[in-house]
Amino acid sequence: MSQGQPRRPQQPAGQGENQEPIKYGDVFNVSGELANKPIAPQDAAMMQTAETQVLGQTQKGGTAAVMQAAATRNEQVGVVGHNDITDIAGEQGVSVAETDVAGRRIITEAVAGQVVGQYVQATPVMTSQVGAVQQNAITIGEALEATAKTAGDKPVDQSDAAAVQAAEVRATGSNGATAKLPADKAVTRQDAEGVVSAELRNNPNVATHPGGVAASMAAAARLNENVNA
Repeated sequence: MSQGQPRRPQQPAGQGENQEPIKYGDVFNVSGELANKPIAPQDAAMMQTAETQVLGQTQKGGTAAVMQAAATRNEQVGVVGHNDITDIAGEQGVSVAETDVAGRRIITEAVAGQVVGQYVQATPVMTSQVGAVQQNAITIGEALEATAKTAGDKPVDQSDAAAVQAAEVRATGSNGATAKLPADKAVTRQDAEGVVSAELRNNPNVATHPGGVAASMAAAARLNENVNA
């Protein structure tokens, strides 16, 4: 399993009234109101429950574990109470979404609609001749398919269209949506960066959508790099 690892919070040397809380923006790549909120114990509890429901258990060193470590530290220094929950997390919730694409699981974890962790798990395929494990690189077409499954009923906006168009150009070398890509290629870091740029340029908030085209492309590129390493 590969993962965009969050930054694990550092334990304090001592306790005191002037201790700063560990905020979401300190350990996760989030923005806006969420980035400035301290991580609370009940936030971590919600993420642990969500991970267990979807994955069968909490992930060692994963998002829930990092949130729990941060929340425990915040409780120890007195900036949050044991039963506290961050208002934005309580209102908008946490989620763990699983998408199966071409024998792989893409798992996206979010707090208040912002992605805080993404995992890509490759499912081994046994060949009939030699019983060897066969792993193929995720293509741009498969990454777009993952986006369609993850996004659900979300309306398509200008940033989505721009990101899809950028992905098509990367895959085919030409513009224009088609029912099926006439050509396809494995996702590279450069492909992912180009799609992320297109989505950012066309989003009024200068942000990518959680589980959107850019996020799926980035996850696919990370897995491909790990497989080929």
